[in-house]
Amino acid sequence: MIERRTVFRAAIAAGSVGALAACSGRTAGTAEVDPAQVPPKAKITAEPAVGAKDVSVLAPVTLKVEEGKFTEVSVTNPEGEPVAGHLDGDKRTWTSSEPLGYGSTYTYTAEADGDDGKVAEFTGSFDTINPATLVRATLNPVDNAEVGVAMPISVKFNEPVADRAAAQRALVVETSTEVEGAWAWLSDRQVDWRPKEYWPANTDVKVTAKLYGVHYGGGAYGKADVTTQFRIGRNQVVKIHTPDHVMRVYRDGRESASYPCSNGKDADPNLNTPNGTVIVMTREPTSIFDNERYGYTDVKKKWCCRISNHGEYIHENEENRANIGKNNTSHGCVNLFEVDAKAYFDSALIGDPVEITGSKADFPLTSDVMDWLLDWQTWTSKSAL
Repeated sequence: MIERRTVFRAAIAAGSVGALAACSGRTAGTAEVDPAQVPPKAKITAEPAVGAKDVSVLAPVTLKVEEGKFTEVSVTNPEGEPVAGHLDGDKRTWTSSEPLGYGSTYTYTAEADGDDGKVAEFTGSFDTINPATLVRATLNPVDNAEVGVAMPISVKFNEPVADRAAAQRALVVETSTEVEGAWAWLSDRQVDWRPKEYWPANTDVKVTAKLYGVHYGGGAYGKADVTTQFRIGRNQVVKIHTPDHVMRVYRDGRESASYPCSNGKDADPNLNTPNGTVIVMTREPTSIFDNERYGYTDVKKKWCCRISNHGEYIHENEENRANIGKNNTSHGCVNLFEVDAKAYFDSALIGDPVEITGSKADFPLTSDVMDWLLDWQTWTSKSAL
């Protein structure tokens, strides 16, 4: 009896399996799916998306595939030239590695082998931003220049910049010696960087202005990146206390030369050699001076170092020889004997500081280079960040 019940249960079990098998079969009237019609598992996506408009030229193009690996990726510009890029290690992500062009249509195509063995394909295009205005920037000092310890870094734009913070974020200063400094906007077209104190002598400086693609506001964008590398020279500082009638030159903190001079007329603040720290802006072997208000034109002088756009120079003036070292009789310039003017001229670098004290008037804040006329707190308050 036990044996017969066992067999019976096995038969029931076998019958149940058969019934289940019958229930799992194709229902009459349902068509079989052709495996060739099943779409590939691999899914390819792109950023920017297909058909995107006004795409930033700085945003990387990225193509990704899920459940597969790329066998081919191509992004091309309107001329059919490829955009540089690279696949990651597992061949599931491609990323561009160069900026795009303004106002252009880019096309991408890609193929990937899916994990199911099927090939997935992808095509599409997008358009980049077309700026209303392209703004050009220049950078000073220029490459390979050797400059004095008060030389500022200056970025000038040919159009006003509305979003100053965006522009400033694109500016990087690298130095061979640690230097504390800051950017300050001197106008809506100019931003300067200067150290808190004079540069350490012999510092190497690299400036990178990654301005291409930066939106300055109002549809204005940066036209191009600009860079420069320059060097700070020896430490030389000129000090003039106008009542003393002496121009002193210091190298590395020690007086290295002194020259008798005649400065601007003491009695008239409009003719003073003004107080303040300025820099040597140009070195001109000869210059022509004109000031119709004071009755002279086409006056030629030698060994001229311009120290402001207000009209002040350090230069020879043998015509004023009788007053050099004795009286202040110039119209604001620092007059030297010719031999002394030549000696100083030969020693000077663009960016050397000239510190002037003792006058009734101060330098106005109208010169192209007025960076050192501002105290540090005022300077840092002009940053956009």
